[in-house]
Amino acid sequence: MFIHYLTIAWRNLLRHKANSVINITGLAIGIAACLLIFRVVRFELGHDTFHKNYKQLYRVVKHDAYPDGLVYEEGMPGPVTAAMRVDFPQISAISEVFSSYGSQITIPSGTQAPKKFTESSGVLFIDTSFFHMFTTKWLSGNASVLAQPGKVVLDKEHAERYFGQWQEATGKTITMDNQIPLMVAGVIENQPLSTDIPLSVLVSFSTLPPYGNRYNYTQRWQHSTSNHQIFVLLPSAVTPASINKQFTSFTRKYYDEEVAAKKTFFLQPLKDLHFDTRFGNMGDHTTSRTTLLTLALIGGFVVMMAAINFINLCTAQAATRAKEIGVRKVLGGRRQQIIFQVLSETAIVVSLALLLASGIAFVAKPSLSLLSSVPAAVALFSKDAFLFLLATGVAVTLLAGLYPAFILSGFAPVEALKNKIYQKGGARISLRRVLVVTQFAISQVLIIGTIIAVKQMNYIRQADLGFNKDAILLLDNITDSTSLPKVATLQQQLQQVSGVKAVSFCSDPPSSSNDWSSNFYFNHAAKDESFDIFLKIADTAYFNTYGLQLIAGRSFTASDTTREVVVNEMLCNKLGIREAKDILGKDIRLGGKWYPITGVVKDFKASSLREEVRPIALFSRKEFYGTIGVKLSGAGLSTSLAAIKEIWERTYPDYVYNPSFLDEKIANFYQQETQLAVLYKLFAGIAIFISCLGVYGLISFLAIQKTKEVGIRKTLGASAASIVVLFSREFTLLVVAAFVIATPIGWWLMSHWLQGFVYRIPMEITIFLLAIAISLLIAWITVSYKAIKASLANPVKSLQNN
Repeated sequence: MFIHYLTIAWRNLLRHKANSVINITGLAIGIAACLLIFRVVRFELGHDTFHKNYKQLYRVVKHDAYPDGLVYEEGMPGPVTAAMRVDFPQISAISEVFSSYGSQITIPSGTQAPKKFTESSGVLFIDTSFFHMFTTKWLSGNASVLAQPGKVVLDKEHAERYFGQWQEATGKTITMDNQIPLMVAGVIENQPLSTDIPLSVLVSFSTLPPYGNRYNYTQRWQHSTSNHQIFVLLPSAVTPASINKQFTSFTRKYYDEEVAAKKTFFLQPLKDLHFDTRFGNMGDHTTSRTTLLTLALIGGFVVMMAAINFINLCTAQAATRAKEIGVRKVLGGRRQQIIFQVLSETAIVVSLALLLASGIAFVAKPSLSLLSSVPAAVALFSKDAFLFLLATGVAVTLLAGLYPAFILSGFAPVEALKNKIYQKGGARISLRRVLVVTQFAISQVLIIGTIIAVKQMNYIRQADLGFNKDAILLLDNITDSTSLPKVATLQQQLQQVSGVKAVSFCSDPPSSSNDWSSNFYFNHAAKDESFDIFLKIADTAYFNTYGLQLIAGRSFTASDTTREVVVNEMLCNKLGIREAKDILGKDIRLGGKWYPITGVVKDFKASSLREEVRPIALFSRKEFYGTIGVKLSGAGLSTSLAAIKEIWERTYPDYVYNPSFLDEKIANFYQQETQLAVLYKLFAGIAIFISCLGVYGLISFLAIQKTKEVGIRKTLGASAASIVVLFSREFTLLVVAAFVIATPIGWWLMSHWLQGFVYRIPMEITIFLLAIAISLLIAWITVSYKAIKASLANPVKSLQNN
């Protein structure tokens, strides 16, 4: 019997090829999109869950309370680890990690030139306690090898990159940043890609202190850096709340009363490390659970729209199958048998759609890493992916098949044989209209989201940042004691290159991820100000190179050390100074010394547009010039770049040449938002396509139902245009109804998304009008095809067949 049902189902699919292709195509595209979204969401949610103690691991973080809000920081002062080991004996393990970003690893090659590698992340100074807390598989050696200074452990990937085979790495010597000789004492298995604590080159923590100045590591309570982070493992009997409570007395013990009053240490669960955007991590990005939920809902809605199409097309097709159902019932067919038959047909369609969806997803998978943060190496098909496809197949089969099954099986035999099944079908028509309205509402929400996301990203790209970011090449500058004397000569050589307009040495460009800040005193006050000031350290060419505008006073005098300070407008505003010129001549204390303020620069965006303009102090100090900014002209760019490379490599032959452009670095601030805008475009397009299929399904149903009406109208002289209007009128009302539903939803969702930007576009009514205009145009085009076909049919045949 089961084989019989499948045979009949297969024949019905072949008999109605057009509807079958539409159903399978719609479902396949929807399921493929959903599978790709599942891969993204599963990857993001899986970060660091592979650690055995995942639920008991925490990071120590802090926030400082200021009158204008809280400032969050993941970086810890150097002495915190030792102090916690004394004051928190109930904690099972405490480990400190110090990250070095952009470090160079040099591999000796005998008589040949050494191999040089730049590691953007994964280079960590680490202690042995770390391996008692986090899950790591050792291929060679064990955690104890990092108890001694001068030791390094590599993961398998980097051991093979450096030495060809990981088995050859142990016992070999490498050099870090041309300063630290290290012996490879072990090799660990590669960490899963879904981690915020990448482990590539692990240096024993005891190696760090002698090189503290090189890496900005100190043992001062007043100094902290995001590179230095502390993790703890709590026993099951100890709650994070109890530790947080004890931190109050901890801060009072090691800070003076005034500082302790505004500083709060607390524990952040490891499970929140990837999602708490208040803090950074050692990985390449954070994300929000809201974003993942939004993507999951979009995937669910897309599949639901495809299922709605199936329902509409099946019920529209019901008229052509009425006599078949009537004959089956007259011959003794039971309702449950007809239901099973329809579900069998649905199962075949869904199965074919799943196969096609898998192929579409496989072909589209290489583009997934461009549209999300999922690395290309992450497999599309895995055990959880197959379970997801199976669950999706069952759910779609039931969702899409049950309603048509109950409709078809509910036909009265006599009415079915006389083809009068729609005379009492008003309720059914209404449900189909509700389904189409649902489809258009979903697609309009996505259209609204797409328009707003694209406009916001265009606004960001075109926003006035307060400085010039175009055609500025950024180079690493070497700041060790032997390289600093080369700065003046290097600057002169770079300025002589054809196409170079200006050269500046600085700590970082005007807009960067650098959050270097400090407390400060103003105008010889006995107490420091209630907010921190952010620091930009640069030479006098900084203003010209980046196009910063002085609105009062002058730049600081050229010097290798700090003598004078320039501040921005925001600092004046926060100090209550209305006229910028009034701050000139006043003194500011940074790092224990007082310096005169000689100028005020126009505000510029020192970070992304998600944040407000910061109070900034600019001053010179040669040993912090870690970046070279080279302003280029448009002409002869390739020649200029080649000459710059030659000069840099001649000056620093032992270091890797690693150039970048400022505008590209700024664009990286908004990588996830840019990807989200592209995803909105993609899924809005998919939703529109599936909506068109849904409209086609309902218009097919109405065309069958109104066959006699259309024939009579044409016999009485109605034109084809009036027939098209007859069909279009109803769908216009459906689109308008969907717009009424979609507008408040789209407004709420996107206004919440825009809250992540301090500088954002307004939610104008034209955005929503454009959304409904697009929806109406799509609906009219879709309806017109079927309506015109119905209007051109021979009215005699229409009247004879009814």
